Amino acid sequence: MSPAPSRPSQVLAKLTRRTQIVWGSLLLSMTVVAAALMGLDDGPTPRMDGLALVSDVDSLGPTNIQAIFDTRADLERGRWDGVIIHHSGSQYGSPASIAAEHQSRSFHGLGHHFVIGNGNGADDGELHVGYRWLDQLPGAHTGGPNEDVFNRRYVGVCLIGDGDRRSFTDGQLRRLGQLIEALTRELDIPADQVLLHRDVAQTSSPGRLFPEVWLRGKVAPRADVVAEVRLDDPGAD
Repeated sequence: MSPAPSRPSQVLAKLTRRTQIVWGSLLLSMTVVAAALMGLDDGPTPRMDGLALVSDVDSLGPTNIQAIFDTRADLERGRWDGVIIHHSGSQYGSPASIAAEHQSRSFHGLGHHFVIGNGNGADDGELHVGYRWLDQLPGAHTGGPNEDVFNRRYVGVCLIGDGDRRSFTDGQLRRLGQLIEALTRELDIPADQVLLHRDVAQTSSPGRLFPEVWLRGKVAPRADVVAEVRLDDPGAD
């Protein structure tokens, strides 16, 4: 009979087997993680291609807002009935983060036509013109019983921020004012069809701190239009 292995040999053998088990487990873990990452890479990437208009609206002036009408598809002026204003519900965000959130909800990319940054994730007052607007596609921004109509025929504008907790920035409001004035003028949208998300769905968006009185002043009928209507009125003196 062979002599029994010495005690040091037993210890060495146990250590060797333990090392093999540890390395084998590590290799298996790395393989699983790599496979998971490959699966993520193969998943759909949220679509958010578009155009960014820089935030320095004071120096560039309001005329640069006209760039939003250089759409890739022919601009359908008679197709858009109104505008719906939203907030993102979070103080930090960007078009990319919103697009990822919308993708997780099966919206196939950024659901809004326009996004306006607040300086936390996107420059303060920066306007992102989304692919849905550039390609004249329906939005995916409004829920509720009439969501199909509002998504197909209303332009969705999102302010990054939480209007229930903090006011929007001056830069955001300046840019929103430019955008609303340009859209209502170019698309002949009546003042009463510039809506807040809460007007059409069960939500507080764009929040209790959104300056609705300011907005109504922006979209009020212009004095020259009112004068023209009165002159054309057969009952006018």
